[in-house]
Order: sequence, then structure tokens, then C-alpha cells
Amino acid sequence: MIKRAIKDHILQTSETFPVLLLTGMRQVGKSFLLNAIKEKNRKYVSLDDFNLREFAKRDAKLFLETYCAPIIIDEIQYAPELFTYIKIFVDKNPKQKGMFWLSGSQKFDLMNGVQETLAGRIAILELSGLSLREITENSDKSEPFLPSFDMLKSVNSKTKTPNIDDIYNIIWRGFYPEIVDNQKIKRDTFYKSYVQTYIERDVKDDIGEKNVLNFYDFIRAVAARTGNLLNYEDLARDCGINVKTARKWLETLIQAGIVYLLEPFSKNISKRIVKSPKIYFLDTGLCAYLTKWDSPQTLMNGAMNVAFLETFVFSEILKSYQNAGKEESIYFYRDGRKNEIDFIIERNMTLYPIEVKKSASPKESDVDNFSLLLTEKVNVSTGVLLCFYPSVLPLNKRILSVPVWEI
Repeated sequence: MIKRAIKDHILQTSETFPVLLLTGMRQVGKSFLLNAIKEKNRKYVSLDDFNLREFAKRDAKLFLETYCAPIIIDEIQYAPELFTYIKIFVDKNPKQKGMFWLSGSQKFDLMNGVQETLAGRIAILELSGLSLREITENSDKSEPFLPSFDMLKSVNSKTKTPNIDDIYNIIWRGFYPEIVDNQKIKRDTFYKSYVQTYIERDVKDDIGEKNVLNFYDFIRAVAARTGNLLNYEDLARDCGINVKTARKWLETLIQAGIVYLLEPFSKNISKRIVKSPKIYFLDTGLCAYLTKWDSPQTLMNGAMNVAFLETFVFSEILKSYQNAGKEESIYFYRDGRKNEIDFIIERNMTLYPIEVKKSASPKESDVDNFSLLLTEKVNVSTGVLLCFYPSVLPLNKRILSVPVWEI
């Protein structure tokens, strides 16, 4: 079993909050993880069971008396009626921590009930698919990714590293635990079932049955734009829908944890930057399936190879922050002349620029755009060029070339 990096953060959080909610995309392993780390006396109840779901909705008070805390309640979004009675229990037992572990996939349903009822009583954690650190069992990395010259020592001490073919194979196959754990599963079969289940169970009621085919086309159109600036008008036109619908459907994908909108960095930066966010799919395997790349080799050599590499890097950086329980402050930079920096991490009022290249020959000129930040009134620290050169290499006194697999 692959050790999940977020485990320690879950257990620590459970010691300080009475209620813990673990949310994220379908099939990223939420219920499996909670069951794997729970105490022996903690019960598990899944509201995927229709009878239990109806019981919880019909008489939430009796449900919680029957399945008493400490408890895991899976797919909690199906019975928001439980939130009020969880609040009553917590308020009557203020010293008891970690009594309710909740999990669910539909954040748009979950958040309404949580914000209205359990504010101040609940810690909300996000679980994504497996990270590269988890897949490669690189458990010594517990801190979120942040460029540092300390990488010279820690990275170059290793002997076994992936190569470009390994990375694109992982990118193409994806990061859902089931598809990583079982290499015999056919990728296309897994993702076809995943998309059908997502549409049938999570969104069909919201978008309307007559719009199911249009919504599938919409997901594919969004996938084809991963790593690119968002333009609602172009997206709507390509899918034959209006802009209002495009906005609503994209919000559905964001709330489900499938898509992330990365905002441009604008604090104290000149007004000539772009204001549109960039779209990123949070699982590259699902994105590759939707965009019809039929092998890692065709993806690696195809027109979207850089967009997928950039998407992979972003999702890995994001996971490193989620798993460490740190709030991410990740942006990109692009000015009116189309000068761009792929990512900027802001931490402690300091900026760390990141560039991604599908190259094994790093050059200082690859990061010329980093100098754009030096002309502004901001603190800029170590920058990195993530590429396929196999070891850490200083490009100058402020910038490192780092292997892309060391995120």
C-alpha cells in the first residue's frame, strides 16, 4: 500500500478540531485512507448505501445516536441534514476532538452545509490523486516545494532517478490510486468509466439530461486548454453554448476538484499584466484520455507535450502544499508583451519564480524572464528551471536547474 503524505496532517488536525472533512475528486482514496488510519473503535458508515442515506435524511438525530461518534461518515454530501446534529453534539462536548471524520466528493454541496452550520468547528482538508513523491516513495520530502540552494546537496546525493520516458508514462497514465496500484488496468477503460460515473452521479441533475453530451464535449474542450489562458468566449463558441453556461459548467469542474484556475500574480506588479487565469487539469491521465493521446510516446512528441509537462508540474506543486497542510500561494506572470514566467510561489512576502522546459540542456537564457520581477518592488529569492537535466546545476547565483522529478 502506498503511504499517503497527508496522513500525518490528518491525524494532527484531528487532535485539534472536533470535525474533520476530507474532500477531493472521486476515487482519489479518501475513504480508503481514513479507514486505513482510523482507531479500532471508530465506526465507518457510507452514505453510498441508499438505505443508510435515507435513514440519515429522514431522522438525522436518530442516525447519529445509532452510529455514535467517533465515526467516519463517507459521502456526507448526500445527507446535509446531519450537519445540524453534528453541531449540537460538538457544542455539548466541546473538549472532545476528532469525533467526526467526514468525506465527500462534491465540494459544491458540502461547502454550503459546512459554512452555514459548522463554521469554527470543522477543519477542511483536500486530497488529490497520488503525488510523484508518493509513487516513488520519496517520503523524506514532507515540506511543500520551495526552491532553495539546499537542493544541491539533497538531490545530487541520489543514484536512481527517472528519465523523460518514465515521466511522460506517469503523466499519460495519471495519478488515481487504482490506476497506479494496478498496472493491469487498461487506462482507457478506467477513464471511460470514471467520466461516465462522474456525469451520471455528480452533475447530470445540475446540467440536465439533455445537456449530457454537450457537457462531455465541454470537458474535452477544457482539457484541450490545460496550461493555457482562459477565454470564456472561445470556450463557449467551441462547445456551442453561451458564455453564462460555460462559466457555470467550469465552476462545476472546479468545485469537483477536476480543474484549477491559476490566477496571475498582480500584487505590486505593473498594471500591464494579463488578468485572465490559466486553466489546469489536476490529473494529467484524465486530461490525456479526454484529449485522445493514445500512448505516452505520442503525448511526449505531440503538440501538447509542453502543456502537459507544465500541468504535471503545477499539480505536483499544489499536492505538496495540500499534503503538508499549507495554504498554497501559487501564481503565474505574463505581461502585455507576452513575457511569461510559468509559476511564482509567494511565501513570507518573497517570490520564488519557476520555469518549466522539456529540455536536458539547461541554459541561463531559459530564465531571462525572471529578471522582470527584479524591476518591480518585490522581494525575489531563489528561482528554478525545472527540466530533464539529471542533477541540480547552478545557472547563476540566484537560479538553479533542477530535475523535473524533484518537485
